[in-house]
Amino acid sequence: MSEALLGPFAWGGPCGTAQLKVTPEDFQVDEVLALSLTGQGEHIWLWVEKRGLNTEDAARRLAKAAGLPLRAVSYAGLKDRQALTRQWFSVHLPGKAEPDFGSANNAQLTVLSQQRHNRKLQRGTHSANRFILTLRNVQADGAALDQRLEQIRQHGVPNYYGVQRFGHHGNNLVQARECAAEGMLPEARNIRSRLLSTARSYLFNKVLAARVAAGSWNQALEGDLLAFTTSRSFFPATAADLNDPRLAELDLHPTARLCGAGEQAISGAPLALEQSALAGEEALQDWLVKAGLQHERRIMRLPIAALAWHYLAPDQLQLNFVLPAGCFATAVVRELLDVAPTQANGEHAHTDF
Repeated sequence: MSEALLGPFAWGGPCGTAQLKVTPEDFQVDEVLALSLTGQGEHIWLWVEKRGLNTEDAARRLAKAAGLPLRAVSYAGLKDRQALTRQWFSVHLPGKAEPDFGSANNAQLTVLSQQRHNRKLQRGTHSANRFILTLRNVQADGAALDQRLEQIRQHGVPNYYGVQRFGHHGNNLVQARECAAEGMLPEARNIRSRLLSTARSYLFNKVLAARVAAGSWNQALEGDLLAFTTSRSFFPATAADLNDPRLAELDLHPTARLCGAGEQAISGAPLALEQSALAGEEALQDWLVKAGLQHERRIMRLPIAALAWHYLAPDQLQLNFVLPAGCFATAVVRELLDVAPTQANGEHAHTDF
């Protein structure tokens, strides 16, 4: 199922096997905020640590502590339940005193700090996520694994959406196809958002898989649309851009489409490859347009910042790295080791890592 939803490996397949998320502490994530808080305004921003709790349940707990409806609580990104995460939430409190958020604290959630700000927290506001992953029961040749780690530090990995985006056994994609075939959109906002995101992610992965198979996922081709790591804007690649040193520095990358309405500025061989990769997926593409989504782009190469690793024990590998917001740590791990499932390591969560 994983290979059908993602695509080929870039660096020859996993070096061995391991287990991940045996405990929540094995998968630690900290959001990196891209702005400074003003200290005043109608919104209280909360820096929250949670373990064994998903983001939506944490938001409900904070809303209850504040005596407010759930819609008053916002967050930048979804974080998995089976993890130890520290992330930002904001609570809208116009003209109201700060409530005691301590009532939300328990073994699963702790409000670490709070500060006022003049704006609500929007999805995607954070610029990056910092990861500390502990892989247990590692069965691999140490020299080969170290060599692979150095390889991905220097050259990155394909920026696939992780299998958790597609639900347990790909059920989110099954539901999305059913909705597309019927030409309907779920009424419930959270379900509609989840299925549209699933369909879009799947189509992106198909294009990226084709570029990985062609050996050009990390190369600019004339006619490509290029983007910087931290930018959502893009520009067409001319012949003069193909040797831009920022490509080798992993600051500039070729992109693939996030399907939606709007013209494609991509041309030439990249356009032909995208069209071929998406042949037969017209129903999903039309469904996304009907839902009002606009054409966007996503970088195909995932640079891995500040990558470091060490062995806690001969069969325990700890990884430290930073990824841009919206990118998946599992896309990094799959190029290293085949992660065997554990009882707690399900694929049903809709998260951004």
